[in-house]
Amino acid sequence: MTSTIELLARRVPGYALEQAFYADQDVFQTDLETIYYREWLFAIAACELEKPGSYVTYKVGAFNVILVRGSDNQICAFHNTCRHRGSVICKAHKGHAPKLVCPYHQWTYELDGSLLWARDMGADFDPTQHGLKPVHCRELAGLVYICLADQAPDFDVFADVARPYLAAHDLANAKVVHESSIIEKGNWKLVWENNRECYHCGGNHPALCRTFPDDPAVTGIEAGETPAALQAHFERCEAVGLPSQFHLSDDGQYRLARMPLKEGAESYTLDGKSAVRRWLGRSPFADAGSLLKFHYPTTWNHFLADHSIVFRVTPISPTETEVTTKWLVHKDAVEGVDYDLKRLTEVWDATNDEDRQVVEDNQQGINSPAYVPGPYSPIQETGVLQFVDWYCATLAARLSPDVMAAE
Repeated sequence: MTSTIELLARRVPGYALEQAFYADQDVFQTDLETIYYREWLFAIAACELEKPGSYVTYKVGAFNVILVRGSDNQICAFHNTCRHRGSVICKAHKGHAPKLVCPYHQWTYELDGSLLWARDMGADFDPTQHGLKPVHCRELAGLVYICLADQAPDFDVFADVARPYLAAHDLANAKVVHESSIIEKGNWKLVWENNRECYHCGGNHPALCRTFPDDPAVTGIEAGETPAALQAHFERCEAVGLPSQFHLSDDGQYRLARMPLKEGAESYTLDGKSAVRRWLGRSPFADAGSLLKFHYPTTWNHFLADHSIVFRVTPISPTETEVTTKWLVHKDAVEGVDYDLKRLTEVWDATNDEDRQVVEDNQQGINSPAYVPGPYSPIQETGVLQFVDWYCATLAARLSPDVMAAE
């Protein structure tokens, strides 16, 4: 069997990856262990944990994590595994509990993970040695990230860059009004590749294309001089305090840029007008476009003048990926008064289902013995190539014997 290192070594630059990258169980497990178990992962919007004791669970590969707002109002994360005999503690996807109680033998934990009570454990039992195992957890301007590694990589460089962009969207005063989770029968990298180009948009996304431009300058990765119209949009936004300039990290893991929508469009609606009367954030004008942010491997986001949308990508198997989408509006916005839920969500609900079909068709074609990787478009698919380059470089660095020995 060809190893992942051998597959990487014979990769043809500028071309799609070989079949094994999208279908092989060993490669999938390598993806989990070298990327998903070691990188910072977007988990939830902080507003989902409304008060102390509010919790959400999130499963990534073999790991099951509890995110909880503590009595000090800080968000922290723990492995959802009791320190007694390992039972799952929180079985619901989300809920509220004054304490975290294991349903098996009722071991009871404080919201900070410390063990409060365990029945009949003997005089020598030390509860301080049996608190819940913590998971690295950071909140960034209303977005919560976790890292499953024993030692987490740096988060501050990304946070310091992203914070000014996100601050204008006031996510601390948001609420989630709609959530959609779909299982796409395709590899997680195909989900990302599809997201990173709009080469396919005109033929597949009629609703989205009413407002979102399929211009490669907007959907791709900058190379060379910024087009004059795009630079004018950046400068117009920045003049009123909305950081907007294109920023791609040196290692390619994240990108931020406030991109314009089509001329006259304000939001992702069928008529192009704002979807929410009471805006989320502090944009001084409706047509500020969308702050497009991605952070590999788990999230891309759209932050508009009136509302925000966050997406999360979670691998399930070599050929299954969960895509979760959440629509955020101002916490005081009232449905039926400030927004109509169907109007707010119908464009991206349709787009997500169309993308699911595209990804599943792509996976089915790749599964064929006849599949041969083809070239990416140097005009339309610069974003796809950038993602694949990041993925391959990250994998190669972590699988290199020299790097592994040094670690």
